[in-house]
Amino acid sequence: MVVEVIINSNVKNLNKTFDYNVPAEFAGTICVGKRVMVPFGRNKSLEEGFVVGIKESSEFATKNIERIEEGFELTQDNINLAKLMARRYFCNISDCIKLMLPPGTTTKKIENRVKEKNMNFVFLKKDFEDIENDIENKKIKSEKQIRVLKFLKDNDGILKTDLEIFSDTSSNIIKTLEKNGYIEIIEKAVERNPFINKNVLKTEKLKLNQEQEIAFNMINEKIENNQFEEFLLYGVTGSGKTEVYLQLIEKVLIKGKRAIVLVPEISLTPQMVDRFIARFGQEKIAVLHSKLSVGERYDQWQNIKQKKASIIIGARSAIFAPIEDLGIIIIDEEHDSSYKSDMTPRYNAKDLSRYIAKQNNIPLVLGSATPDITTYYKAQNCDITLLELNKRANNANLPEVEIVDLRDELASGNKSMLSKKLYTEIEKNLEAKKQTILFLNRRGYSTFVICRDCGYTAKCKNCDITLTYHIRENKLKCHYCGFEQNNLSVCPECNSSNIRYFGTGTQKLEAEINKLFPQATTIRMDIDTVTKKNSHEEILNHFKNENLDILIGTQMVVKGHHFPNVTLVGVIAADSSLYMEDYRATERTFQILTQVAGRAGRENLPGKVIIQTYNPDNFSIECAKAQDYDTFYNGEINLRKELKYPPFCDIIVIGINGENKQEVIEISNKVYNNIKKINNSLPIIKPMPSPIEKVKNRYRWRMVIKTKLNQNIIDIINIAIEKIKLKNTRIVVDVNPTSMM
Repeated sequence: MVVEVIINSNVKNLNKTFDYNVPAEFAGTICVGKRVMVPFGRNKSLEEGFVVGIKESSEFATKNIERIEEGFELTQDNINLAKLMARRYFCNISDCIKLMLPPGTTTKKIENRVKEKNMNFVFLKKDFEDIENDIENKKIKSEKQIRVLKFLKDNDGILKTDLEIFSDTSSNIIKTLEKNGYIEIIEKAVERNPFINKNVLKTEKLKLNQEQEIAFNMINEKIENNQFEEFLLYGVTGSGKTEVYLQLIEKVLIKGKRAIVLVPEISLTPQMVDRFIARFGQEKIAVLHSKLSVGERYDQWQNIKQKKASIIIGARSAIFAPIEDLGIIIIDEEHDSSYKSDMTPRYNAKDLSRYIAKQNNIPLVLGSATPDITTYYKAQNCDITLLELNKRANNANLPEVEIVDLRDELASGNKSMLSKKLYTEIEKNLEAKKQTILFLNRRGYSTFVICRDCGYTAKCKNCDITLTYHIRENKLKCHYCGFEQNNLSVCPECNSSNIRYFGTGTQKLEAEINKLFPQATTIRMDIDTVTKKNSHEEILNHFKNENLDILIGTQMVVKGHHFPNVTLVGVIAADSSLYMEDYRATERTFQILTQVAGRAGRENLPGKVIIQTYNPDNFSIECAKAQDYDTFYNGEINLRKELKYPPFCDIIVIGINGENKQEVIEISNKVYNNIKKINNSLPIIKPMPSPIEKVKNRYRWRMVIKTKLNQNIIDIINIAIEKIKLKNTRIVVDVNPTSMM
């Protein structure tokens, strides 16, 4: 017997199978998906690999597998998906396989501390009647020991750490009782439960309105008939998309099947989890996202694999959960760019969800109030079934939106971050005891620091990017590589002390709000305030449950959140996303503004939105004001057709990066020339520096191909790259990247 093995390596020329003989002692246990250790090349140590095929014999099999590693194995579906991904996303199969392994799996082993968490529990070893006799006969004289034993009578099997706290005792007292035979300490594995502090009231399903019922019935028909179909649930903010999801999943569970629900932001996960726990209970829910500890993710993974959990909620990587009997996949806020990975493998979770849904003959539901242009184009062309929710649930009205021209504010002498109109509306909201959200999509205090005498600008030493000033730490930080340094008081170029700060961030906005409204309670939510575990959930709960006056935040506060008492939303700088070097700049601006506006007036209270901008006549801002997706889509799709941008083509970026600039340029030219030799008519732009040429001490060049991706194009690129030998330089191919920077 011979097995085909993929070596766990990111070296491009190892992205193929190698044949190994199977010794007789492994013949009964070897199967596709097993992890094995094999001799490879001239290496003295064994290499890790994965069995992806089995055959009777091979002339190339000259070595034996040495060991089979237990602990996990891949399914044939996993292997098929990994092969498809490797080809589609220009990476090694082993890179894709890693996404399908249990959390905590390293390249060589699964850490034992991740597999299970062991804790010490304390139990009484004698009957309590015997213990009472020993107390009466003065065999136990210590009051502290007696207190512990009496506490254990009612709390037998308590955690040792909890016993020390609740009985006000020490570890030495417990050791003495154990030594004298009164108690025993037993080490047991415990499940790490991310829901342990959740106390959610149960809810009943709501009566669907006519639009919701039509959408529900069309999708449910596919659930009942075990058929694949892709749906776009296009509903205005607050239209009740989540209620439709909940009732569809109820039908899936009745059939004995399970569901995957993807959400774009970690900050959305707690809210979505709460809605599902309230409807279905904790025991049916598993959650997967990066803010859980590795151990918690491992336990959640095992709950899914062992079929304890029926509903999996998480970010894009949750699509790789080890789930069988899948009945539906739901992707909430489908327009969000976070569904596309910006690390190898550079996969798009929507593409993989479509593939998995087809394989399982189940419906795929994409939900959004501001669908991705490409998704909506497919819906208009009947490649996706369009379902519309045009009314807010509970007959709530869309908020009133008003645009403020910041040029007029400057002309009138107002240099504050708040226009007069927004200031007045915040005052009114505070008086009415209503809540306000202020959105500014830029963290930090100032976006760059400059010397007014010589023009010196503080830049990152590792990246070709200006440093951002963070006032609380009094530090200058790079938002690309994490480099930081002390703030400047003197210019390093001319020794001038004429240092000034330009641009605004959430820290500066928070400082100004505290100064203008000292009586208001405020809280800030950006990447600097959510570094600790559960900080997303704590901030959102703090704002909602304690009815704080003002929430200041970046994109984290924009999408999906439901705050019944929020009646005012202020957009501080609507132009911040308009001038990105990206063909999607206007689309993202429209989406962000529409989504943030949707946080206001979600119950029966009237909502108001103030959008501050220097470009009040911009098409995307005007459409966001009117909450008019159709007008925006029609204008944008015509422009993209004329300029040949997605969905009328794919944009393939071939990036080359390395520490040696000259080597990066040479390899860039080699890749370009190889492609032109294979197909001279392919529309490829010559190599040039990336807009940000240096990141993390690596120089970055790129070339761009605008064409429809197909198997022929994939072959051309792979052949062109395979011919090049690399040492310290890397080649990365990204299809329709989230950022063109």
